[in-house]
Amino acid sequence: MKPDLIKRILEKVNNKSITVEEALDKLKELPFEELGFAKIDNHRHLRKGFPEVVFAEGKESFQISQIIKSAKKKKTNLLITRVKADKAKELTTEFPELIHNEKCRALFLMNENVNKRGKGIILVISAGTSDIYAAEEAAFTSEVMGNEVLRLYDVGIAGIHRLFAYKDDILSARVIVVAAGMEGALPGVVAGLVDKPVIALPTSVGYGASFNGITALLSMLNSCANGIAVVNIDNGFGAGYLASMINSL
Repeated sequence: MKPDLIKRILEKVNNKSITVEEALDKLKELPFEELGFAKIDNHRHLRKGFPEVVFAEGKESFQISQIIKSAKKKKTNLLITRVKADKAKELTTEFPELIHNEKCRALFLMNENVNKRGKGIILVISAGTSDIYAAEEAAFTSEVMGNEVLRLYDVGIAGIHRLFAYKDDILSARVIVVAAGMEGALPGVVAGLVDKPVIALPTSVGYGASFNGITALLSMLNSCANGIAVVNIDNGFGAGYLASMINSL
């Protein structure tokens, strides 16, 4: 439930346009709604400034559908991550208003306009084309949280001149997310060029010795460049969410 909605309810109680009992009825689903298989965190927007987010892996389509219906009833926005193609097709058929980002397998239900909260540009960089799935999850998350996002894909260290060609964009960003697999070197390179926070996003892209992203993760954690924060392997959502929090300070 949004803070401004709660304020309006309390103001109505204060000016006696509704009773205390009526206000309690409107607030009865705080702090969460029990669906049996899930407890919808209706308090999250008040607590964190952004409504419920659903991690779709392991959930059945009907479970996600019930969560969407709950959000529609309360007229709140809802971000759903890691939605497999078959489930996305079912859900977008049932709810045509869903925004489907196929690159990062995410769905977004926009029941209300997204207010701009970012104070600058979030730049999302991918080392290679194969890293776009994670980078795009970060970019999409940042966008639905109300930020202006600039994308810069396939500029890894195998052809570092590609990165330098966009130096003005890099220097203009307020926060930078860098997704990379293989040896995970790109975030350190970017952090060495800027005085802005860099969020390193290791991906599971690479050959055998990359160990599904562990090599990139350890490389980023051991970077000698300053100003780097590292999220978990393939956690584009976490990177985008953190970038949004920094950009709204």
